[in-house]
Formats: sequence, structure tokens, C-alpha cells
Amino acid sequence: MTSSSAPSRKALSKIACNRLQKELTEWQLNPPTGFRHKVTDNLQKWIIDVTGAPGTLYANETYQLQVEFPVNYPMEAPQACHLDPLDILYDSWSPAMTVSSVCISILSMLSSSPAKERPADNDRYVKNCKNGRSPKETRWWFHDDKA
Repeated sequence: MTSSSAPSRKALSKIACNRLQKELTEWQLNPPTGFRHKVTDNLQKWIIDVTGAPGTLYANETYQLQVEFPVNYPMEAPQACHLDPLDILYDSWSPAMTVSSVCISILSMLSSSPAKERPADNDRYVKNCKNGRSPKETRWWFHDDKA
């Protein structure tokens, strides 16, 4: 018997797989403005290019998001990363939400930002995440009540 050193990844549930295939098809037919899905063979991990909305600090800038879907999506929220961990929609997650609606929410948050700067405690948070702490365990406190 041989063993592999590669970590095993749990397969998506049938519900998650069907839901993501449906969302991907809808995305391809009607992509949200400012977003481009990079086609890969991994349904559980999407790479999405985000272009900043016109008239904002991020206008015409492109950022890349990696969205990872849990085995029991959509009952559990996906996790999105951009260079540093950025988990989305904890307590406000709803199984009715889609990847497109999450992307539009991210663009809305970027568009309402008054300055291109990270929160003062960002470095401490990122360090904790890199030490194995899941962003889903975070109790978020927003510095900007408009977000």
C-alpha cells in the first residue's frame, strides 16, 4: 500500500455540485459587470478578476479573488481571498445568495471606500490567519459603518 503526502480534499456534495454548475452556467450567460471568471477544471475553487467601478478609487484597477466553496455549499458560506485572507458574509450569509451577488457586494464595498488603506489592525489579523486560524472564526467589527 502506498500513501500520498498530498492533503485529501473532500468532494463537493451533490447539492453543492449542482448549485455551482448552475451558477457557473448563469455566470457565463450573464456575468456581473466588472467581473471575469477564469475558467479552470476545479468547480470548488473559482478565480475571479475584479475590475474597480468607474468613478471610484479603484476605477480600472484589476484584482484577483480566489473563491473556495465548502463541501456543503450553499448551506455554508464560501471563502474568498485576495492576497490576504478575506472571508465574506459570515453571519449574514444566506443559501439564497450566489457567487454573482457576493461579487457585487465586494465591488460595492470597494466602491464606497474613501481611501485605499487597510484597517489599522490588518497585519495582526493576517498573521493570525497565517498561523492556522480560520477567518470564519473571526467576529468582525467594521471600522466604517457604511460598509
